[in-house]
Amino acid sequence: MRQNKLEPKDGECLFFIGQDLEAVGGFKDYDEGYVDTFNIPAGVTVYTNLSSGGASFGHNFKGLDGLKTKANWGAGDTCAQYYIDNPKFKNSIISIGLSLVNAEKDIAKGKNDALIIEFGEWIKKINRPVFLRIGYEFDGWVWNDYKKKYFLKAWKRIHKIFKNIGVHNVAYVWQSKGTGTNQKVLEDWYPGDEFVDWCGYSYFGNPDEEMITFARKHKKPVFIAEATPVFQEGALYFDADLSKEKVAKKAWNEWFTPFFKVIHKNQDVVKAFSYINVHWPSQPMWIDNLTFQQVDSRIQKSAYISKKWVEEISQPKYLKATDSLFSILDY
Repeated sequence: MRQNKLEPKDGECLFFIGQDLEAVGGFKDYDEGYVDTFNIPAGVTVYTNLSSGGASFGHNFKGLDGLKTKANWGAGDTCAQYYIDNPKFKNSIISIGLSLVNAEKDIAKGKNDALIIEFGEWIKKINRPVFLRIGYEFDGWVWNDYKKKYFLKAWKRIHKIFKNIGVHNVAYVWQSKGTGTNQKVLEDWYPGDEFVDWCGYSYFGNPDEEMITFARKHKKPVFIAEATPVFQEGALYFDADLSKEKVAKKAWNEWFTPFFKVIHKNQDVVKAFSYINVHWPSQPMWIDNLTFQQVDSRIQKSAYISKKWVEEISQPKYLKATDSLFSILDY
């Protein structure tokens, strides 16, 4: 039964690819990505921010970076507008990770309202479904360091402003990092049923299913908003380069198969996922990151994975970018 914004029917699942232009492909200057080998999925994942004044890998933040113009803060070139302007993606949903890092207090106090309004007007103008992951991985204490009081106030302020200016084509996704956050902490950080359309979490090494449990309790669909193969045992990480045949076969058996099993066994709630199709070590942000520095998750680099992937993703349950997609979602 559908009861939340942009929610497919039970048994259907929206499929996204991310999370930078090179990973996705389909452009003159980015022509070795996922869509240059496989069919275009239901949506693509992009990133922007409501932060300003900071810097990352030579990029100075102005706010809404990567939305209308190209930006790169160490994890590949990104630009949401590129997809809007490319006819190949005319039927693609946009999933936007909205960073609030170092800005949640200013947002909560109304200092970033102009940016929020500009962002909302852009979402209205593109006239297609948008999944908005406000302050994604809110419980990533180490890398996001959000303060709960201001995070919750910032979320509600964005929601209120969007409502006031008539942004109707957006589903609000509340995303956990996917490990180690229990039900009490989730409840404490939850903006509230009236402010959240989807629950989300990241699926890397050894994710738990706390968010799936939480979503069922709150009658919300689940978006596995970031997923990429990682081999992890405790604090140790191992080779996950899919271009290596032996590793690819191990990855299918030990990561992809369990991943799709989660989707199949929870089809009443897990109704979207986004796969990160990238050579992680080539991006400066991840060179020294133990989780991703040995990961090449590009499906097209493995004939074995590609064959298995197409067999799975060709099932009717996985919704693709078609002329009827938006109407299926009651958009």
